[in-house]
Order: sequence, then C-alpha cells, then structure tokens
Amino acid sequence: MRLEKLARIALLMAACAAGSVAAQSFPARPVKIVVPFAPGGNLDVTARLVAESMAKQLGQPFVVENRPGAGGALGSEAVAKSPPDGYTLVAGTTATTIVSPLLVPNAPYQLDSFTPVGLMAVTPLLLEVPAASPYKDFRSYLAHVKANPGKVTIGHSGNGTTNHVAILLLQDALKVQWNIVPYKGSGPALIDLIGGQIDSMMDQTSSSLPQIQGGKLRALAVGTKARLPDLPQVPTLIEEGVKDFEAVTPSGLLAPAGTPSEVVRVLNTALNKALADPTIARRLMELGSEVQAVDAAQFTAFLRSEEAKLKALVKAGLLKGEQP
Repeated sequence: MRLEKLARIALLMAACAAGSVAAQSFPARPVKIVVPFAPGGNLDVTARLVAESMAKQLGQPFVVENRPGAGGALGSEAVAKSPPDGYTLVAGTTATTIVSPLLVPNAPYQLDSFTPVGLMAVTPLLLEVPAASPYKDFRSYLAHVKANPGKVTIGHSGNGTTNHVAILLLQDALKVQWNIVPYKGSGPALIDLIGGQIDSMMDQTSSSLPQIQGGKLRALAVGTKARLPDLPQVPTLIEEGVKDFEAVTPSGLLAPAGTPSEVVRVLNTALNKALADPTIARRLMELGSEVQAVDAAQFTAFLRSEEAKLKALVKAGLLKGEQP
C-alpha cells in the first residue's frame, strides 16, 4: 500500500511538473480560437478584438476560425474534442456551451467538456426591423404580430443561441406566435433583414448597432434593464410592459476539459489584459458590450449558475427538447 501511495504521489508530482513546464513554454506555436458562427456576428467581432491583443502579449498568432452550424454546436464540439493543451479555444456563450447540449439527445459535449478560461463581455440583445418597415415602434409591431399569428418572421443567429432563447421567452411572455427563422450566425441574418427577406430580428448590439446608426435598421426595444447610452431613444422591453424581462449575451473563452491550470492562467491573464486595454474596452462599449474581466474560477462559477437556471427553463417546458 505504501508503495502504491508513493507511486500516486510521484505521478501527481510529475503531472504538476509537466503542467508547469507547459505553462513556461506556452504558447510555443499559434493558438486557434474557434468562433462557432459565421463572420460578422457578436462573437466574431469580440473574439477578433481580444485575439489581436493576446497575440501581441504572448508572441504567437491567435488565429480566429469561423466554424458555423447547429447554433454553435458544431464548432463547440470540435473544440471539446481537441487536445487539452490550450492551443484550441472556443469563443462561447451560455447558449453554445449550456443550452445546445441540454436540448439535444445524447449531446456530443456538455459544460463539463470544457475548462472555462475567462469572460469577455456581456452584450445586450435588441428587437429590430428594417428601416423601411412600416412599424415605427414596438407597440405597432406587436399589434401586427398578434393580428397575424405565425406569419411575421423573426430571425436569429442559430437554434439554441441566446438570441433564439430570448425569442422563445419573449414569445411566451407576450403570448404571441412568430415564424422563427434560424441562420448560421448574425451576419447572414442581418443581410436578409436589411434586404427585407425577413420582417424582424433579435440580435446583439455589437453586430447590429452599426447598421442601426447607419440608418439601415430600426431598433424597437432593448433587452437590458435600463436604456442603452448609444440608443437612448429606444425603450426597454420592461418599459414596454414585459415584466422582469432581460435578454443579454455573455461571451467568453473556453478550452477543452483537462487543459493544465497553468496554461489556463496564462490565457486568462492575457485575456484580462486585453480587456483592460482602453482601445479594446472603448471599441466594445461603442458596440454596446460591457467588458467583464474575471478569473477562470469566477467564470466557471458563473457558468454553473447559468446552467442551473437554464435547466429549470427546460424542465418548465419553455425551452423545448426538440430544438437542436
């Protein structure tokens, strides 16, 4: 027994030593950040901003790769199954890491498949229509939706995303029925919205704000508890009578489960330094996102808390299991 105990201690010490060596040399080659959506969306914009800064700090390229599909599940699964060495990360949200696995039978990954690295930002969601839409405000739009159940189209960035979840919860709160149209990211959905192929959309401010400020889209309501400084004329959904309704997208970086803690610490430190850069913080604020720098343990605790809330929604039937 004593020999076995000594052997286990030796193995543990060897693992710790290996992790320490890995951290000292990390990164020794380019790091890939998978964005599980098409280019141009909230995660893509945010990931590219922090990737550039992290590359400068750590002396290796941080390459952003878009791998869209299944509401972010395809790219997330690929990262979950990658070697746990810190060289493959995913830019994820509560939807891609928690919601998608909850709604798919025999899900190929779950929250435990990842080692959280750090939170990047919290981004408000908003309800919007094309600038040419006849609906000038939320109430006229809502009246039209109620008068035409199942006919008014509303787009989102993919099944299981925070955008999709917000639509489902808002649909339940308002007792209405939309014709919900999924896309492989906010970018393609925005193109169709601006072109008039869909009537409305739920999206993050980071991807939609430039189009709103450019006069191509009209925001009807925001999902935050208070009005946004960049859209002071746009009411909140709470102001419009949707009690206690909040819709935001938290985004962060995650590595495969089992990634050495020392490597995670290096990545977290670089990420938080990027978020502390006034240029990056200002850019994210201009896009409507709020910077949220936390350590890996705090990010993990946050995700666990969100997982409990979302499991309750699934149990209550608000998030349907047939949604991919």
